[in-house]
Amino acid sequence: MFLSRSGTEDPPDDFNLSPSTSHIEACQFVVNDHTAQLCLRIVQWLEGLASKALDLETKVRGSHVGTYLPNSGVWHHTQRFLKKGASDTKIVHHLDFDAPTREHAQQQPDDKKQDESLLEDVWTLLRAGRLEEACDLCRSAGQPWRASTLCPFGGMDLFPSVEALVKNGKNRTLQAIELESGIGHQWRLWKWASYCASEKIAEQYGGKYERAVYAAQCSNLKLMLPICTDWESACWAMAKSWLDIQVDLELAYSQPGRMEQLKSYVDDIEGSPGQMNSAPQSSVGPESWPVQVLNQQPRELSALLQKLHSGEMIHEAVTRGCKEQQRQIEMKLMLGNIPHLLKLVWSWIAPLEDDKNVFRPHGDPQMLRFGAHLVLVLRYLLTDDMNSPFREELMNVGDLIIHMYAMFLFSKQHEGLIGIYASQLARHRCIDLFVHMMELRLDSSVHVKYKIFLSAMEYLPFSSGDDSKGSFEEIIQRVLSRSREVNFGKYDKSTDIAEQHRLQSLQKAVVIQWLCFTPPSTIADVKDVRAKLLLRALMHSNILFREFALISMWRVPALPIGAHELLSFLAEPLKQLSETIDTLEDYVSENVKEFQDWREYYSCDATYRSWLKIELENAEVSSLELSLEEKQRAIAAAQETLNLSLLLLQRRENPWLASLEDHIYESMETVFLELHAKAILCLPSGECMCPDSTMCAALMSALYSTVSEDVVLNRRLMVIVSISSRNDYCIEVVLRCSAVEGDGLGTHDLNDGGLLGTVMAAGFKGELVRFQAGVTMDICRLDAWYSGKDGSPESPATYIVQGLCRRCCLPELILRCMQVSVSLVESGSQMESHDDLIELVACTETGFLHLFSPQQLQEFILFEREYTICKMELQEEPSC
Repeated sequence: MFLSRSGTEDPPDDFNLSPSTSHIEACQFVVNDHTAQLCLRIVQWLEGLASKALDLETKVRGSHVGTYLPNSGVWHHTQRFLKKGASDTKIVHHLDFDAPTREHAQQQPDDKKQDESLLEDVWTLLRAGRLEEACDLCRSAGQPWRASTLCPFGGMDLFPSVEALVKNGKNRTLQAIELESGIGHQWRLWKWASYCASEKIAEQYGGKYERAVYAAQCSNLKLMLPICTDWESACWAMAKSWLDIQVDLELAYSQPGRMEQLKSYVDDIEGSPGQMNSAPQSSVGPESWPVQVLNQQPRELSALLQKLHSGEMIHEAVTRGCKEQQRQIEMKLMLGNIPHLLKLVWSWIAPLEDDKNVFRPHGDPQMLRFGAHLVLVLRYLLTDDMNSPFREELMNVGDLIIHMYAMFLFSKQHEGLIGIYASQLARHRCIDLFVHMMELRLDSSVHVKYKIFLSAMEYLPFSSGDDSKGSFEEIIQRVLSRSREVNFGKYDKSTDIAEQHRLQSLQKAVVIQWLCFTPPSTIADVKDVRAKLLLRALMHSNILFREFALISMWRVPALPIGAHELLSFLAEPLKQLSETIDTLEDYVSENVKEFQDWREYYSCDATYRSWLKIELENAEVSSLELSLEEKQRAIAAAQETLNLSLLLLQRRENPWLASLEDHIYESMETVFLELHAKAILCLPSGECMCPDSTMCAALMSALYSTVSEDVVLNRRLMVIVSISSRNDYCIEVVLRCSAVEGDGLGTHDLNDGGLLGTVMAAGFKGELVRFQAGVTMDICRLDAWYSGKDGSPESPATYIVQGLCRRCCLPELILRCMQVSVSLVESGSQMESHDDLIELVACTETGFLHLFSPQQLQEFILFEREYTICKMELQEEPSC
């Protein structure tokens, strides 16, 4: 960012001569004047580019500008012509360097051609800021006089920069000259002489490079621009010319008697700025300098750039170049119009108006890369001293550019680099970007996902400590929350709802993998971060386990793949949990206990489904054709199912999914409980129902009727049922009631989910009295929390969902055990633990009977009847 540096180095004190010189005054003026300073930087920047291009050409081609034989510029052909005594009015008769101008004649064509080639190289070196090399070239070609005209005053570099001042050292040649003639007198004389030389050469149709070389010494733009056939050369010529004129005017103003004369002339030409007409004929002497070329110069930088677009003497290639993206960027940087520059870059890479996908990269990759890095550099350089509108523009438009480049990197599978750029985005954009990437890469390989994880971990803070920066915790919280949303789309009747729930559960479970990765050891507090990741994984897994359990009540062989995917993800991290938990141990233990409860439950569920699969396979074959091995396999699976289930059911000191009493909610004010559920209404056949407003009203009435009117009034029960705005096949159910002792306040001895659990369980089990018989509510998402009078959530009411799971899962587990018992006794096997199962249900201490609905209790009795009949038949067989 060469053009945007703040401040310029002051001339060293050692070089402040007394009396001063015109060069010292020029350098001091440029240091103090912002416009002159900017011109100086533009000139140095463009000369630097040209110099690098020369070096590259030398390296690649092996050639070098200015490679000449010694004395190749002394007009050998003209000498030979004159020695022969030949006479030609078009050929000079003398060999001094003034002869062509004085005699209005030319050298021999070969000499003239060689001179023009020499001066082309001199121009190239001057264009690259290599004045010393240009002078050396002239001397080596036998034209030391030309070197003196380019670098007067003993070869001093008169460029108005501190670098040139230091390079000249304590050379007092100019000081000695100006002590006699006055400051700036010889300076003006040299400029005026250069101007006269360039004009005279042009009048006699001399070489274009020769007149341009001398025009460059005196700001004579009309003779420089014709050979500037590219944007950089034309811009350099105009910037250098304007810089020199500013210096000349400053030196003129500092001299008494000349200020009024020049000021009046400037006022005369203000009416037609930028016109490249010749100066008035009356202003021809050196004392009037620089009025001869003043009307060729721009009044301000914007006028300079406008000349590049449409100036009279500008080459058409330069005008075309102004339309190139690179040149437009450079011109905006020159003007310092950073907000407009950012808008310009954004207009080149922004999505089309009809393209609503802001996450899809657009535009040229090089422009995307340039725009992003331009924003980063500008923020680094300018953030501290930006005014509010400028800062707002740099942050807002800059964020859009960086965001687009980050998406480009993502589309090219450079996930590891994205964190560098995302960390520079505003908080909400950073979070949105990572959430979008994580969702798109959810089904990618572990390697790809780990790159995104590392990118976020290394470049973003883990926890939110700065409102302006996104954090990993906020990102993962959004990802986890969004992953719980149902996305069935249009209901497919060819696949039953149970299978669709299975597939959806897998998508929900895979998200946990983001929390199971190992954070890099280079981040701060890596042990605490690892512990927090595992804790978050446990908490979210338990939420999903509850939902998966409520949708896996179907007695089918297919496993709930989402739950088992969760178990596999957390198997290894749980081994590390005891080594990483310190202060969080109490809170973690509660989540670990629930996780272990679910692991045991799904183990029972898996063995049951394994038995059911075997049973269904055997049912397809005649009992006479079944081998003894197949029968024994079915019996072994049944016994394993019963043994595991009884171990879970017989836990006395630590009942399955019973709420701990460590976190008892107590409040002096009225507290409410809320339960929000998204569900799909399913027929007994497994088909999905498309809800309408009538059905929602009927369901709401049916949910109210699950409890008495007194309970509704006393507990302020509120039920709302509506069609989901995101999915036409989903309904949203909101239950709300006041908390009371034993249900929301104090301990929860019954562990049945309280009032809200009772109401919702009836819908899940398909036993709503005033609703279509057999229709069940298949859960998609379930949340419960405490809330205040205004309905704002305060803290999770986990006991409600846990109790609801006990209401649904434990009776189903017992009924499955009864089903397996019947199968065992039918196969001729005796089951000693069957009576224990009956006692568990009947025992008041377990509270299992309280969890059964009337229909479930009826099914339990029917299974017991069938078991008893089969057992009696089995006992009677030997006596027959």
